Amino acid sequence: MQLGRRDFVKLAAGAAALPVLSRGALAQLAPNPPSIRPPSPGERGAMARLAHSFMDKYGVPALSFAIGYAGTVVHEDAFGLADIERNEAVTPRHLFRIASVSKMITSVAIFRLIEENRLKLTDRVFGLGALLGTDYGQPTDPAGIDQITLEHLLTHTAGGWSNDNRDPMFTHPRMDHAELIALMLANRPLDRPPGQRYAYSNFGYCVLGRVIEKLSGQPYADHVRTDVLARCGVTDMAIAGNTRDQRQAGEVVYYGQGENPYGMNVRRMDSHGGWIATPADLVQFLMHVDGYSRPANILRPRTIEVMTTAPGNSPDYAKGFCINKSDNWWHNGSLPGTSTIAVRTHGGFCWAAFTNTRRGNSNMDGDLDNLNWTMARQVGEWRVV
Repeated sequence: MQLGRRDFVKLAAGAAALPVLSRGALAQLAPNPPSIRPPSPGERGAMARLAHSFMDKYGVPALSFAIGYAGTVVHEDAFGLADIERNEAVTPRHLFRIASVSKMITSVAIFRLIEENRLKLTDRVFGLGALLGTDYGQPTDPAGIDQITLEHLLTHTAGGWSNDNRDPMFTHPRMDHAELIALMLANRPLDRPPGQRYAYSNFGYCVLGRVIEKLSGQPYADHVRTDVLARCGVTDMAIAGNTRDQRQAGEVVYYGQGENPYGMNVRRMDSHGGWIATPADLVQFLMHVDGYSRPANILRPRTIEVMTTAPGNSPDYAKGFCINKSDNWWHNGSLPGTSTIAVRTHGGFCWAAFTNTRRGNSNMDGDLDNLNWTMARQVGEWRVV
């Protein structure tokens, strides 16, 4: 996915599985206040006006969002058309491609395996004795590639295959995962040794999906649905199709602004950008990994702390989650026909917003993020800061 987000630019797991941290007490936070009220009709109207203003500015056919707090989706709404040609109004139940927001989900699936002592962050990924061994052949650059660890992939510090004009995930669309990974290992040396520098890598999260498959013995999506999403009460998420005809029931139509939203192998993007969801799905997922005591999280406090702690050479990106000094966590997503954002705030809120278009060379991603904060602030007593 192309980056369009300001900050992109810029315990039973055991001591062997998770490093020791010193960020304070390893316990879930209690939401304060313990609950909040839904917005009033007037406040909902104010949110709607803000949403329509954003949609007018960026030519957005459909926008859907949801806000959660302490285990409850306190508000959701949708505006515009899911399908312009059929004049189909969008609803909060419509599914959208979530693009790179998928990386949050893949990271949580990896950390579930770490908690089961089936993985360690220091595990090597490629080469003899590594997680994937030589399943995809011998790398051309074994001295570097053989040193890539699970943590390098999670933090985008593997040393190559970055999200530039040579992004592997947007090349060779007819290849499956195995063929593409084998091609990269055989023909694409790293740009630098692993661990030296952050460089956002969709391909790295594609590889993480294959690690999940090997360790679980299941297809990536099947394992994630069972081991992650079902534990969060999410049942309707799926991996997107590539064409308009391959849309799931209830999925919106995507509209390009000078680009083709149906010209990619989105299905192959599964673990780095392939999921479809409603905003409420993502809010439910986030509320189950947010570090707050309601609802009970599906990861232990120590695991969540490790997952949301960034390495020194990438202070704004942890492991599948962007972070900042205010203790907000988020990820955005951007594909032709899609702009998305999902946020866990330091004040206990989780929210998500999806659109079925994007405008390149604009501040649409940043404005979508700001829109959510501004809409939530329409309820003054929510104390969104």
